[in-house]
Amino acid sequence: MPELPEVETIVNDLRPQLAGRRIESVILTRDPAIRGRLVRHPSATKFVRRLRGRTIKAVERRGKYIVMPLDPPAAAKNSNRGVETSGERVIVHLGMTGHLRVWEPEETPVKHTHFRALLDSGLELRYDDPRQFGRLVVGSLDELIAARAFPARLGPEPIRGDLTEAEFERLVKARRRPVKSALLDQTFLAGVGNIYADEACFRAGIRPSRWTHRLTLRERRALYAAIQDVLENSIAARGSSIINYVDGFGLRGSNQEKLLVYGRSGEPCLKCGTPLQGTRLAGRGTVYCRKCQR
Repeated sequence: MPELPEVETIVNDLRPQLAGRRIESVILTRDPAIRGRLVRHPSATKFVRRLRGRTIKAVERRGKYIVMPLDPPAAAKNSNRGVETSGERVIVHLGMTGHLRVWEPEETPVKHTHFRALLDSGLELRYDDPRQFGRLVVGSLDELIAARAFPARLGPEPIRGDLTEAEFERLVKARRRPVKSALLDQTFLAGVGNIYADEACFRAGIRPSRWTHRLTLRERRALYAAIQDVLENSIAARGSSIINYVDGFGLRGSNQEKLLVYGRSGEPCLKCGTPLQGTRLAGRGTVYCRKCQR
């Protein structure tokens, strides 16, 4: 699943191509089963209607979500109901295998293209998803939360200065759960997933099974720095293309070449040579070094 660095990369790629562009028309897959899985709110018909003619104001990221605020529709701008419809946004979650890219209209849609939006620039925004775990929604935040189409709570962003070291220390100390379980909890930190949880624990020298409230001050600070480092380094490398992730231009990232533990169970630790251990934690495959992580 694309995590914070991958989604951040896609958002940065899409922003100059989408911000300020008007959506002229929308095409959804004709398969009703796929439409029902893909468009979580509102209905597919209303989704198309609410996008058509709207202008994308910006392209942003919240956790693992791509967020595109929309200008109010023309009818709302000319009525007293503008407040009710303002604040609407398209939100995309890529799931396991989703891709969101801008294409030339003459380019043949790739297999599993389920959503197409023709822009006033003449280009098309397309979403394809072989495994169909991704989702698209449109509405105000209150509406989407009420419909359970968007989380009511997301934790702070772990990069961009949104989370201070002191605040992170307080959050960690208040938790009573394994470190990796906490890192994967999107109400604790927004955007960290399996790849970067393993990598951050290794760089901090902390076993992912350690309990958060038992970490020392030094360990909490080391974990904070490690999370920042692994996320920012991956963004600089344009994400980790482990299976089928590609950026907003259809290109692979290179951070997978820099991973120290993720996906390397049984291989020698790159720091000490000890075979890396593989286990299950928080329902996810987890890799760590018995010698380097305490």
